[in-house]
Amino acid sequence: MKRTPTGTSVGVDDPYAHAGPCDHVTSEGRCRFPLDRPGADPPFADRRRAADFDCLVGAAERDWQDCPHYRDTSTAETCARCGLEERRQAHDDSRPLLEAHHLVYPDEKAVSHEITVTLCRWCHAAVHDSWGRIDDDANPVPEALAAAEARRSEELSELSFESAADRFDREP
Repeated sequence: MKRTPTGTSVGVDDPYAHAGPCDHVTSEGRCRFPLDRPGADPPFADRRRAADFDCLVGAAERDWQDCPHYRDTSTAETCARCGLEERRQAHDDSRPLLEAHHLVYPDEKAVSHEITVTLCRWCHAAVHDSWGRIDDDANPVPEALAAAEARRSEELSELSFESAADRFDREP
């Protein structure tokens, strides 16, 4: 199993097996990297410009590993492992229930790819601190369900309707 630089598990054998399309590729198969970051890699930008900005992977039928600027960062609102849904508090800076979990870390080959999946903080700890894997058939732990339900209860209490007649004392 792949490991972080500190030696903890990332929960997968092959990060690219869990990766999706590159964040820089458009729905038309064009690479936005040279346009979003023009000075970052001029030779790469020149090659993409000459190829009408076609994605390096899609145009040449290559793998994502072949692109020097590949990245897939998850924006999912559910845990990839247990399915827990995020519940954000609007006016509260409490810790989110979901976190980005990196599947790739720079190694001796100087890999610059970034691949993340969304995990709840309890699954994130299970993957790093034990033998947990991303693709385990897991259910949310009781603490995760309790935290999500507490946030749901707060949401519902803010949505309750109280009429003006109930809010103000009326004097005859």
